[in-house]
Amino acid sequence: MNDTRTYHIEVQDQVDENDLNAASPIHIQVTPADLSVTVLAVCTDQSGLIGLIRHLHARGLVLLSINSVQPDPDTHPHGPGTTNEQAVSY
Repeated sequence: MNDTRTYHIEVQDQVDENDLNAASPIHIQVTPADLSVTVLAVCTDQSGLIGLIRHLHARGLVLLSINSVQPDPDTHPHGPGTTNEQAVSY
Protein backbone atom coordinates (compact mmCIF):
# COMPACT_ATOMS: atom_id res chain seq x y z
CA MET A 1 0.00 0.00 0.00
CA ASN A 2 1.30 3.40 -0.95
CA ASP A 3 -1.68 5.62 -0.12
CA THR A 4 -0.05 8.50 1.78
CA ARG A 5 -2.40 10.34 4.11
CA THR A 6 -2.22 12.63 7.07
CA TYR A 7 -3.12 10.93 10.35
CA HIS A 8 -4.09 12.67 13.58
CA ILE A 9 -3.40 10.50 16.61
CA GLU A 10 -4.69 11.54 20.03
CA VAL A 11 -2.66 10.26 22.97
CA GLN A 12 -3.22 10.59 26.69
CA ASP A 13 -1.21 13.21 28.61
CA GLN A 14 1.33 15.73 27.36
CA VAL A 15 4.14 14.69 25.01
CA ASP A 16 7.36 16.59 24.27
CA GLU A 17 7.80 17.01 20.48
CA ASN A 18 11.62 17.03 20.53
CA ASP A 19 11.80 13.97 22.76
CA LEU A 20 9.28 12.06 20.65
CA ASN A 21 10.94 12.93 17.32
CA ALA A 22 14.42 12.07 18.57
CA ALA A 23 13.66 8.35 18.36
CA SER A 24 10.67 8.30 15.98
CA PRO A 25 10.81 6.44 12.65
CA ILE A 26 8.97 9.40 10.98
CA HIS A 27 8.56 13.10 11.80
CA ILE A 28 5.67 13.83 14.15
CA GLN A 29 4.03 17.23 14.65
CA VAL A 30 2.84 17.58 18.25
CA THR A 31 -0.05 19.83 19.33
CA PRO A 32 -1.29 19.87 22.94
CA ALA A 33 -5.11 19.68 22.90
CA ASP A 34 -5.45 20.22 26.66
CA LEU A 35 -3.66 19.10 29.82
CA SER A 36 -4.70 15.47 29.37
CA VAL A 37 -4.56 15.01 25.57
CA THR A 38 -1.93 15.59 22.87
CA VAL A 39 -2.62 15.40 19.13
CA LEU A 40 0.14 13.95 16.94
CA ALA A 41 0.05 14.62 13.18
CA VAL A 42 2.00 12.54 10.66
CA CYS A 43 1.98 12.14 6.89
CA THR A 44 2.63 8.53 5.94
CA ASP A 45 1.19 5.44 4.31
CA GLN A 46 -0.58 2.68 6.23
CA SER A 47 2.62 0.69 6.71
CA GLY A 48 4.31 3.72 8.27
CA LEU A 49 1.28 4.27 10.50
CA ILE A 50 1.52 0.72 11.82
CA GLY A 51 5.21 1.21 12.56
CA LEU A 52 4.46 4.48 14.33
CA ILE A 53 1.71 2.87 16.43
CA ARG A 54 4.21 0.19 17.51
CA HIS A 55 6.75 2.91 18.34
CA LEU A 56 4.21 4.86 20.42
CA HIS A 57 3.15 1.68 22.21
CA ALA A 58 6.78 0.83 23.02
CA ARG A 59 7.14 4.30 24.57
CA GLY A 60 4.16 3.58 26.82
CA LEU A 61 1.81 6.15 25.27
CA VAL A 62 -1.93 5.50 25.56
CA LEU A 63 -3.72 5.90 22.19
CA LEU A 64 -7.13 7.57 22.42
CA SER A 65 -8.03 7.92 18.71
CA ILE A 66 -6.64 7.80 15.17
CA ASN A 67 -8.12 9.93 12.37
CA SER A 68 -7.23 9.59 8.70
CA VAL A 69 -7.43 12.80 6.67
CA GLN A 70 -7.31 12.31 2.90
CA PRO A 71 -6.14 15.25 0.75
CA ASP A 72 -8.81 17.31 -1.01
CA PRO A 73 -7.56 17.68 -4.62
CA ASP A 74 -9.77 20.75 -5.24
CA THR A 75 -8.28 22.86 -2.47
CA HIS A 76 -5.00 21.12 -1.55
CA PRO A 77 -3.53 19.41 -4.62
CA HIS A 78 -0.18 18.82 -2.88
CA GLY A 79 -1.09 18.76 0.79
CA PRO A 80 -3.48 17.44 3.41
CA GLY A 81 -7.12 18.48 3.42
CA THR A 82 -9.97 17.78 5.80
CA THR A 83 -12.83 16.60 3.62
CA ASN A 84 -12.62 12.85 4.15
CA GLU A 85 -11.87 12.22 7.81
CA GLN A 86 -12.35 8.73 9.22
CA ALA A 87 -12.05 8.22 12.97
CA VAL A 88 -11.20 5.12 14.95
CA SER A 89 -11.50 5.52 18.72
CA TYR A 90 -10.21 3.19 21.38
